Amino acid sequence: MSRDQVQPAQRSATDAGAPPVSAEAPFLELLARGASADAYEQPVLLARAEGRSAERIAALEQAKLLALRVRAELEGRRRREAELSALFETAHDLAGLRDLDAVLQAIVQRARSLLGTDVAYLSLNDPERGDTYMRVTEGSVAARFQQLRLGMGEGLGGLVAQTARPYVTDDYFKDDRFQHTVSIDSGVRDEGLVAILGVPLTLGHHVIGVLFAADRRARVFEREQIALLGSFAALAAAALDTANLLTETRSALADLERANEIIRDRSGVIERASDVHDRLSWLVLHGGGVHDVAAAVSEVLDGTVEFAEAATVPAGALEASRSEGHAVRHEGDWIAAVVAGGELLGALVLHGHPGLDPVDQRTLERAATVTSLLLLARRSAAEAEQRVRGELLDDLLDAHDRDPRLLRERAARLRADLDATHVVLAARLEAVPADADQEADARRRLWSAASHLAATRHGLAAARDGGTVLLLPLDAADTATALARRTARHLGTAVHEAVTVGASAPVEDLAVHPAAVAAAYAEGLRCLEALRLLGRPGDGAAAEDFGFLGLLLAGDRDIAGFVDRTIGEVVAYDRRRGTDLLRTLDAYFACGMSPARTKDDLHVHVNTVAQRLERVGRLLGGDWQSPARALEIQLALRLQRLSAPVQR
Repeated sequence: MSRDQVQPAQRSATDAGAPPVSAEAPFLELLARGASADAYEQPVLLARAEGRSAERIAALEQAKLLALRVRAELEGRRRREAELSALFETAHDLAGLRDLDAVLQAIVQRARSLLGTDVAYLSLNDPERGDTYMRVTEGSVAARFQQLRLGMGEGLGGLVAQTARPYVTDDYFKDDRFQHTVSIDSGVRDEGLVAILGVPLTLGHHVIGVLFAADRRARVFEREQIALLGSFAALAAAALDTANLLTETRSALADLERANEIIRDRSGVIERASDVHDRLSWLVLHGGGVHDVAAAVSEVLDGTVEFAEAATVPAGALEASRSEGHAVRHEGDWIAAVVAGGELLGALVLHGHPGLDPVDQRTLERAATVTSLLLLARRSAAEAEQRVRGELLDDLLDAHDRDPRLLRERAARLRADLDATHVVLAARLEAVPADADQEADARRRLWSAASHLAATRHGLAAARDGGTVLLLPLDAADTATALARRTARHLGTAVHEAVTVGASAPVEDLAVHPAAVAAAYAEGLRCLEALRLLGRPGDGAAAEDFGFLGLLLAGDRDIAGFVDRTIGEVVAYDRRRGTDLLRTLDAYFACGMSPARTKDDLHVHVNTVAQRLERVGRLLGGDWQSPARALEIQLALRLQRLSAPVQR
């Protein structure tokens, strides 16, 4: 109130004889107008300027102090009302929590506003990294400060986190109660902060973060301000706890939903597994085959399942399935090894179904087990049939007095016709292992392969003399030689070893003349031995392939050594020089030792023939054309030609 406003009122009252104005009146007017604290000095100053009495001035001073107390009380109530309103709004935000970041941002904004600080911020502990990071800032302008990470126990925040008590500093850089670090001090310096107040965010007895209020000038934070920031910190901790609970609840609900989906899915899978179990059981009981199992599993698994031989399946995946006992994934397929007693029989391969859940995987594995049982059953039946076939062939080889009618009946039950033309074949492995068990296993594999071939060709097979003997029918358009060579290739492929096969000449009426089987077998053995002596392992031949030499090839003769001693010099000379001395020598004997006919046969000049024969004489010696030497040379030439690899 100005001097002009106060003095007329006082004068008029005095002049009119009215009672004097009370000392409280001007201050009540100031309270009503919400004037600043400085305005309350004006009535006292005006009274002194007008020369009022000391009593009057004392009354005004007392009224001023009373008014200022009233004003402070009103300001405090308004401030508390604002604080309570802010806390209520924050609690309301927390009750309807949807966005944790938005709630934390509102807490920091309100704390800064009510405390009247330049900056407010909130940091949270990171248990995984073992430090603290800035979560929310308000009023900050420095990027480095906003991205600051504090190690546990560092800075003012570290002190708050360690003690779980509020801490305040009037001048951050002069305070040595906490640990200063270069990174923290640099961030605080960038932001220009001086006075900092920090209060802990606690859940139970654990500090999870710190709420800060800071000024860029020296400042003393009052107890009420510390308490207010602590209230906001409690709400922030509650917000974090609520958010964590909501997250856990949502996660639990999501897990529950996924569990329900899995249960529904597993229910369908179990039904499919039960269906395939019923189908596989029916197949086993009704004599179904391997391909029937594959078809049933294909339908249940909604893919394509096939049985594959072990040689056609990727070795790494097959071995992994075998060793682990489970189906394994290979590229876009699933492979389940079919194993029986440690023996690998093949695999079930599922195509077109790269994603396979555990139950479906177990279904495929169960199908592989059923397949192994079927294969074992089929093998047992086949082995029984093989034994019967072997027994019949043994009787034909050894018991020549059997009744022809009974022999025919036994053969008919095996789908063999003893009245048809047959060839007896002797087969042996070339590479026999030194280990007795390995040798027995190799011979067993040869016998199994020969028995399978005999069954498919309506013939007979038996193990004999360390090898295998087969009795196979001969078609009218076929020859014993061609049959021997095919058999050698087939058995060699089946056992993965070289198999040499000697064949007899065709034989007929075996039921009537069973002794012919033994004679034919002996002939097949001689042919087999001849192939070995001629250095043709893994090949097949019949007696007709050797001409008159077939009568000479018996016993243990060194054919290769004989050829080398007789014409080895000529062979070596041709190999070194690229000449045709060996061919010329062969043509010379074929033409009755006539140079003239030899030159016509070779289409060269007679002088060329003479020169070549002269070279042969120098290599073989001067008596090479004598009758004895000429016979040896011709025999060596024939043996050398027969021992050459057959062009197929």
